Amino acid sequence: MKLTRADLWSLEEYAQKRESFRQDVIAQKKNRQVALGANATLYFENELTMRYQIQEMLRVERIFEAAEIEEELESYNPLIPDGSNWKATFMIEYSDAEERKVALAKMGGIELTVWVQVNDGEKIYAIANEDMERTRDEKAAAVHFTRFELSAENVADLKNGRPLKMGIDHSSIPCTINVEGATRDALMSDLT
Repeated sequence: MKLTRADLWSLEEYAQKRESFRQDVIAQKKNRQVALGANATLYFENELTMRYQIQEMLRVERIFEAAEIEEELESYNPLIPDGSNWKATFMIEYSDAEERKVALAKMGGIELTVWVQVNDGEKIYAIANEDMERTRDEKAAAVHFTRFELSAENVADLKNGRPLKMGIDHSSIPCTINVEGATRDALMSDLT
């Protein structure tokens, strides 16, 4: 589903609904993140998270003109899953700025080593940063936009309860985790 202007509230309406809407989004986001070790996380997007992002942008920027609202929709709609994929913001997170700088300097290309795996099938590597290149030389950016394209067989296997794993193959922070429970259920809701 792609969002349209009809799906959004006016600035006035949003001001009235913002706090309860924000609580709904926070509750849903809790089950839409996958920690890949101590310093990397995939934050999986969906229609609700993108609606929130757009509403917040409109609010902060005081955008109310139709053409400008359409620009925001064009920017964020590509981050909504299409039923056969997952779309996630991949973030490399260190609380200490100097530690982050040193770590990122060794992580060039890390975004291309993030993967999902259904059952014991082949790893499905992220298609990353389709909007722009974010890695320069050997240094990685801290934020990457990723997409994982699943085959019809992958989706069927997941619906039949087959295991789901995610990980990173980069030598700086290799990781493999099983995705289960509420997080798996939340991600399954993105698939048709």
